Amino acid sequence: MKNRYFDLIEQTFYFPQEGFDIENGYLDFNGIPLIHLIRKYGTPFKLTYLPRIGAQIKRARNLFNRSMKNVGYNGNYYYCYCTKSCHFRFIVEEVLQNGAHIETSSSFDIDLIRKLYMHGKLDKSEIILCNGYKAGEYGKKICKLINEGFKNVMPILDNKEELSIYNEGVENGCKIGIRVATEEEPNFQFYTSRLGIRSSEVIQFYKDHLANNPKFKLELLHFFVDTGIKDTIYYWSEFKKVLKIYCELKKICPDLHAIDIGGGLPIRNSLGFEYDYSYMINEIVKQIKIACTDEGIPEPDIFSEFGKYTVGESGATIFSVIGEKQQNDSELWYMVDNSLMNTIPDSWGISERFILLPINKWYNDFTRVNIGGITCDNGDFYNSEVHENQVYLPASGKNDTEPLYLGFFHTGAYQDALSGYGGIKHCLIPSPKHILVDRDEQGNIVDRLYQDEQEAEDMLKILGY
Repeated sequence: MKNRYFDLIEQTFYFPQEGFDIENGYLDFNGIPLIHLIRKYGTPFKLTYLPRIGAQIKRARNLFNRSMKNVGYNGNYYYCYCTKSCHFRFIVEEVLQNGAHIETSSSFDIDLIRKLYMHGKLDKSEIILCNGYKAGEYGKKICKLINEGFKNVMPILDNKEELSIYNEGVENGCKIGIRVATEEEPNFQFYTSRLGIRSSEVIQFYKDHLANNPKFKLELLHFFVDTGIKDTIYYWSEFKKVLKIYCELKKICPDLHAIDIGGGLPIRNSLGFEYDYSYMINEIVKQIKIACTDEGIPEPDIFSEFGKYTVGESGATIFSVIGEKQQNDSELWYMVDNSLMNTIPDSWGISERFILLPINKWYNDFTRVNIGGITCDNGDFYNSEVHENQVYLPASGKNDTEPLYLGFFHTGAYQDALSGYGGIKHCLIPSPKHILVDRDEQGNIVDRLYQDEQEAEDMLKILGY
């Protein structure tokens, strides 16, 4: 019987696979020899592999365009990036360089847009969809952008009262969208999303407030399913409800020409991940085509807002195992050199699972373990994976001089924002260093330190010391 960790992975999954391979006994991530980064920078660190962002955008765009061609679809496809997934400048600039557009969700997002404009990274023709609740400064900043000539800024109405913001603040009119409130999954804590206008009120709202208002052009209908685009009865039910509203609205609103399929595509959270991207996208395009043909209306342009899908697979978080604790006969703990709940807070907050792999010791025997962070909090642990309710990792060899290094992969979306990048951390555990990895024109790997590990003085200054 083979008890090596490598054999466990090889027998359980198709391995090697896209993004993951073994070279000289060490794990490579997207062709990056992680052990070289570990030896150069030390652990812990966060890693962003920038080329992955462009690859994701191109894949989705190609799949939508191919599906449109296959079914004879006459509309266009527009890829938008949700900035809330990761706001870093190097991320957003990479998105824009790959021809994607922007979706915002809060007041400071508009300041971010202005900075990008000042640095020549976008111009006033850029498509900017503005979602979220827009009371206060957010709505005012959107109006100011529009008044300054950002001609493709499109506020998406979250509620009926929001229209008054643009009635008062926009000088010469603007494009506008409406978000339709969807029903949540049956097991959710409430029935209807708090976001958007009730589906039963959308048509009448248009008739009462937009049909005869020359200041606004209703161009887009938006819907969002929080659980993402999945091949489930729930998703298709909500999707078809919105398609019906779109068709009814299009017959009385000649300016309407786009539908926004909010809700993202999933990313790989396990080596055993399976998702038929081609089928789902083809089915979305086909269903829109069929609905519009049946109603005798032209097909709309399709917008998508992919945040986690865009940036999630570009990220990794790397730790060293700095100690072992055998707490009873069956529970072995690997203690890592930072906090799991601080660095990958979704693992603690919503029990999100990520791809977990060792960087080294692949040919050691495997053992069942729990992973513990170094805060004094009982919840700072990781002990299950998507495919099973436990974690297996290489055992420490008796004569090993090199510590075990662990990587959590596809952590590029939301984790930095939720953990408060560079701010106060639980138990005052510092934010790890952050490394950017790119490729030059010849395809060679280029890495640089974006942010060093947080120092005590930085954190204490925030706390008033």
